[in-house]
Amino acid sequence: MNTTTNTLSMTGPKPFFGRRFVSETLRLGAKKSFYAALVICAVVAECMAYPQATHASAGSQSQAAGRAASGQHDFDFRFGTWKTHISLLAHPLSGSTTWIELDGTVKVRKIWDGNAYLEELDDGSGATRFQGLTLFLYNPASHQWSQSFSHMDNGTLSQPLIGEFKNGRGEFFKQDQLNGRAILVRFVWSDITPDSHHEEQSFSDDGGKTWEPNFVATLTREAK
Repeated sequence: MNTTTNTLSMTGPKPFFGRRFVSETLRLGAKKSFYAALVICAVVAECMAYPQATHASAGSQSQAAGRAASGQHDFDFRFGTWKTHISLLAHPLSGSTTWIELDGTVKVRKIWDGNAYLEELDDGSGATRFQGLTLFLYNPASHQWSQSFSHMDNGTLSQPLIGEFKNGRGEFFKQDQLNGRAILVRFVWSDITPDSHHEEQSFSDDGGKTWEPNFVATLTREAK
């Protein structure tokens, strides 16, 4: 018997039958051969069923792990009502250093059983009131999310940002235009905990070499 066989016999399930078992069974004689055959069939059936059960269990675990790794639940932390503080850069990519500070609330609700959700944003008041809606959609083919924003003043959805989460950080990108110039837009989700997280949008007009933040938000979950 080689080393591999010895290792398997020590660590795996013990074999239920072998040459000695069969020879002893045959030695029982014709009178008991019927009962001997039943014993052998039962043992063989048990040995065949064991790896099948193990395979089924492993398959179930693999499916569960696949669902967790797909990204479908990456935004589950967002559901509920949040208090938010937002900083808006007045004139992006212009050299401006003037920021507008707003406080308000964000309400997020799940739709399509978690494959999409809606976010309602209401910050500030009067002339500086900032109201909008963001639609998030999950693509099961690419395992990515899209997020499209609509401001209350125009009522149209923007071109979506597309992205995904890795190691607890979400990065979303799109191409856009600002004052007639082609730019890149990046939106980042970070510092995620059950009761807080950070959001930041940045623009780049040099192909992504440098990024200028123009929207920074800190959110804390509203106490029930």
